[in-house]
Amino acid sequence: MISRNVTIQNSVGLHARPATFFIQKANSFKSSIWVEKEDCRVNAKSLLGVLSLGIVKGMSITLIADGADEAQAIEGLVALIEGGFKDL
Repeated sequence: MISRNVTIQNSVGLHARPATFFIQKANSFKSSIWVEKEDCRVNAKSLLGVLSLGIVKGMSITLIADGADEAQAIEGLVALIEGGFKDL
């Protein structure tokens, strides 16, 4: 199991369209992946779970992955977030 803190860069946070792309990226990995904000942890592959955290620009979250491709999962999701979802 590995984890990494990341700060949300894009202007709308993880809402609507960015959240959808985040979920799709998370689902491309076999590992179990969670998003943690303060004391709440949700499945990163669940749109409702991610949206329920109310993640906005400038907020710091922790990504946690456990499984065969956990390192690739964390790196891929961090790259997506730190890039401000500009590839989309």
